[in-house]
Amino acid sequence: MKTQQNLKKYLAEIKKNNKKINAFLELFPEKELFEKAKQIDEKIKKGNAGKLAGKIIGIKANINVKNLHASCASKTLENYKAPYNATVVEKILQEDGLIIGTLNMDEFASGSSGETSAFGPCKNPKNLELIPGGSSSGPAAAIAANFCDLTLGSDTGGSIRNPASHCGVIGIKPTYSLVSRYGLIDLAMSTDTIGPLSRSVSDAALVLEIISGKDSKDAITQNSKKINLKEIENIPKDIKVGILDIENLKVNPEIKKLIYQKIKIASEKYNWKTKQVKIPNLDLAIETYYPIVYVEAFSGTRKLDGRRFGQRIEETCGPEFLRRILGGREISKSEHSGRYYYNALKAKKLIEKEFENVFKGVDCIICPTVPELPHKIGENISVEKMYAYDIFTVPSSLAGNCAVSIPIGKISKIPVGMQIICDKFQEQKMLQIARSFEKLE
Repeated sequence: MKTQQNLKKYLAEIKKNNKKINAFLELFPEKELFEKAKQIDEKIKKGNAGKLAGKIIGIKANINVKNLHASCASKTLENYKAPYNATVVEKILQEDGLIIGTLNMDEFASGSSGETSAFGPCKNPKNLELIPGGSSSGPAAAIAANFCDLTLGSDTGGSIRNPASHCGVIGIKPTYSLVSRYGLIDLAMSTDTIGPLSRSVSDAALVLEIISGKDSKDAITQNSKKINLKEIENIPKDIKVGILDIENLKVNPEIKKLIYQKIKIASEKYNWKTKQVKIPNLDLAIETYYPIVYVEAFSGTRKLDGRRFGQRIEETCGPEFLRRILGGREISKSEHSGRYYYNALKAKKLIEKEFENVFKGVDCIICPTVPELPHKIGENISVEKMYAYDIFTVPSSLAGNCAVSIPIGKISKIPVGMQIICDKFQEQKMLQIARSFEKLE
């Protein structure tokens, strides 16, 4: 009865509070969900259930879940019903995870606030006046609101970690190529990843272990050493923590103070060494990231022409995504010979090399996830300020490294996240470090 009880509890919570939070966009019919829950409970009873049996899961609306609308929170695709399951969805179903519905997001994963959805902004369960962060606003808010056990989001330049920070939950961006993107309606193919959000490091690790691995349907995917879930509980020894030098960047001083305090407590308790580190061209990250996103978003949406999929995108999308595709079209014009895009790719490679050099001397890099506290929904924020929310998340996306945001406290009752970045395919170490910080609570 475990799955059925869990399902009943969460559905009651969704019915009670989803209208004001707006995290879930669509749910499977209740009858169908309870039938699936009953089947999973039978497997639990017989002792042959998968690793996710009993867990209730929500999926971001840009990941295909068969028979649900993969709308990307846009009027362009509001009538597009997914005809197949994404690879990550198939892997979850194989382990008896119960997927109940799709979650709100910034339109086509473009935004850092959860406000650009065509179906209304998602709200922060910790304070309904504030943004939950984006673009995976629904996945983070659903965990914070206690609507489900686990969610999947997508992260292009911070879209999992940013809302995880604002909502006070765990959010993982895996190493680029660790998790299949087959079935993800992409924003930018160069940096897109799919990752889990949860209330605990161990739950997020469990999902990551299940969804990672090579997939013949996604050519970039690679096999890597599987995550050892038991080992995550061990406090790692001889760790050298790299504290990112952020003195010349605009960061809320209270956020800085919280992070430095947390590092000091952990390093003293676990006998870890600390060292200040610099990423030489960190200030280039935003300028590098957005030309890449603009061009790849423009390229990726050429199929949305009103004939093959959905409606014509330029006529139906919102202003933020229109800005990106028009910018991409301009950058891609033949008279520019692709120089802006190729220069951005060169800078991306430079940032990747700089991370590699830093990781020769430290096991992880720690910094804020987001430099500011979340603003109020509807507040007039400049595009430049909104894009600056990504200053600490974009660099690791450009480098392709793994990163996690974990909650470390609150300022004026608003959650604050700390980001732990590790070298490529070092998820095991990253999760151990994150779990060690979690144990300080």
